[in-house]
Amino acid sequence: VQLVESGGGLVQPGGSLRLSCAASGLPFGRYSMNRVRQAPGQEPESVSLIASGGGGTYYADSVKGRFTNSRDDAKNTLYLQITVLKPEDTAVYYCAATYNTGYDYWGQGTQVTVSS
Repeated sequence: VQLVESGGGLVQPGGSLRLSCAASGLPFGRYSMNRVRQAPGQEPESVSLIASGGGGTYYADSVKGRFTNSRDDAKNTLYLQITVLKPEDTAVYYCAATYNTGYDYWGQGTQVTVSS
């Protein structure tokens, strides 16, 4: 199983990014997909989830209204559109797959840095 992430980078405050997570080796459509971020010196924070089978989405209060999850099950890919980036969004962003509970598989992470 591989979850390969891309799309991070250095962005100015107020900017936007789209993160992608391409999955292989698992029945992607059966997994709920999470985004977890970890800022330097801080605990990991679950920021979003999109359920399997066209289910619902969840966003942490800290990102609600600025982050939008989507998934293309035909392409085995998860997307996270991030807008109105803030310096406090600076973190390594991970995608993680959940079949039932917990995190079964993780991506390698992609760095997002918000700075002027």
